[in-house]
Amino acid sequence: MSTLHQSGIGADRRAAGALAVLRLVHEQPGISRARVAELLGLSSSSTTEITARLRARSLVAEHAPEQAGRRGRPSGLLLPDPNGPVVLAVEIAHPRWRVAAVELGGRTVESTVGRRARDPKPALAEVRGALTEMQRSFGERVAAIGVSVTATVSGTTLVQAATFPWGEVDLRELVPRALRGLPFAAGNDATLAGLAEARRGAAAGIGVVLYLAVEVGIGGVLVVDGQPIEGSRGEGGEFGHMPFGDLRLRCPCGATGCWDLEVDGRALARLLGRRTPADPRGFATRTLAAAASGGADEARAVRTVAAALGRGTGALVNALDPELVVYGGLAPEIHRLAAVELDNAFEAALMEHRRRQAPPIASSALGDDAALLGAAEQAFDLVLTPALVN
Repeated sequence: MSTLHQSGIGADRRAAGALAVLRLVHEQPGISRARVAELLGLSSSSTTEITARLRARSLVAEHAPEQAGRRGRPSGLLLPDPNGPVVLAVEIAHPRWRVAAVELGGRTVESTVGRRARDPKPALAEVRGALTEMQRSFGERVAAIGVSVTATVSGTTLVQAATFPWGEVDLRELVPRALRGLPFAAGNDATLAGLAEARRGAAAGIGVVLYLAVEVGIGGVLVVDGQPIEGSRGEGGEFGHMPFGDLRLRCPCGATGCWDLEVDGRALARLLGRRTPADPRGFATRTLAAAASGGADEARAVRTVAAALGRGTGALVNALDPELVVYGGLAPEIHRLAAVELDNAFEAALMEHRRRQAPPIASSALGDDAALLGAAEQAFDLVLTPALVN
């Protein structure tokens, strides 16, 4: 083997080791150097050398831990360098948009919000302006852009939005000219929220997680070992368009009997004898609040919706076999207000052998920030490569 080839292998190994350390710091900010060595099977000297190289590249900072009551020399705590790379995360939802700068470790360091325009061109122009302002603030530290949108997304294209009147849109149009050379990724909001919960939220450390969020309709994703299962075109997780509902009802997506129409504000309005609301999420929020305050009609409607949510959740557990189910959006409040109805419907939908070891249902730990943080995570997946540490 030539010396040149040997040196190439050595460089690859060094890059792989440095990247593994950096990923751990990103996933667990404040992790000790000793714990990094333990998790990665590195010697103390190798970990020290890698940490020094990451510090020199302004990727990692090392802090001395508190020493009260400890003997010996404590291991340093590793944190993202405050001058390190940031990604710009975008969330386009109903009825708002948000743009945030997120640093390694998942901390949001700056954000801005606006009301989403009805038509795509002015909406994308507003987001583009916000990204331009962020770029002025962070300059060359900006390393990638990630976008979450309440719609079906294939690659970087919004292909169908069931909750607002947009046609097919290339989401790269929202990127300002100064940032067009950066890595770019886009995804569905529920998919990205599930990704964030699996890596940083209620499901951190769990291998197989089913995430479900009720917003306008219901969406979600199966996450396996921190990676969302998105299908051949990235369009997987459209659980709200499975025929778990009334086949006489046609969904805006074009299908009939969609689960979407049984679990959100449209379902609550129908059960209360009201017109389909222009803002289904806002209507659902008000109805849940009324039910919590003792409204009998609202409480009955919520119980019906909860049963539909539980029944569909059980069906998906039968199909996907998760270790944990995480509810996001309005689903935790629906569960809280009608736990008996939801849990009974969930159990009744399970295959008999699954009832003995049914996965628990947990509430989101990241709340309304889950989709935005998921957009940041997908952007960091494009950043955390050997090129960053070489």
